[in-house]
Amino acid sequence: MNIEKEIFAKTQVDFKKLKEHGFKKEDNHFIFSKNFMDNQFKAVILVGNDGKVSGKVYDLEMDEEYTNIRLKTSEGNFVSTVRENYQNILKEIRDNCFQMNFFHSKQANRITQYIIEKYQDQPEFFWEKYPGYGVFRNPNNIKWYALIMNIDKSKIDKKNNGEVEIINLKIEKNKIPILLNQSGFYPSYHMNKKNWLTIVLDDTIPDKEIIEYVTESHNYTDTTTK
Repeated sequence: MNIEKEIFAKTQVDFKKLKEHGFKKEDNHFIFSKNFMDNQFKAVILVGNDGKVSGKVYDLEMDEEYTNIRLKTSEGNFVSTVRENYQNILKEIRDNCFQMNFFHSKQANRITQYIIEKYQDQPEFFWEKYPGYGVFRNPNNIKWYALIMNIDKSKIDKKNNGEVEIINLKIEKNKIPILLNQSGFYPSYHMNKKNWLTIVLDDTIPDKEIIEYVTESHNYTDTTTK
């Protein structure tokens, strides 16, 4: 059972925050330790220079690694309690020192981080068949204002192919024909082309400009239906 891989999936480390959290730099990694369960156990967590997380739990009384937490067959109350305490330590590190990366491209994740910080809305992944499709909704009325997807570019541009991430946003109707004449903008993929627009998230369009359209699209959720 790779507990660390599960907890730190789709995350990116902030090395500065590691130090603030109490990690110490040693050779090619950062190390953090914490005793738990009334000093019965000690968690030792390492974060490599590549951002990968590994860890061990030690039974302090026996002075050896406690590996039962890794065994799926070990589900007794005591083992489960030790595992849960260790997981909580990892989650605290994740929440304080790591940033979620929900998507593949750097620009998709930067835009997502802006949305999370601005509106406190995280992407929702509704479709098992399309795990890379993330919807952003206004929690006050459940209206959509953004949809990030990974698709083959040929679906929006027949002259090109290869996987790319896009964002669909609701834009003022009169702007759409003008924007479609500019590189990086396309008729909305899988949404109403009269009201929605697709933008490729490959840094063709600067973050600042995309954020302006995100703001405009979010504003529509206060007054109109999806």
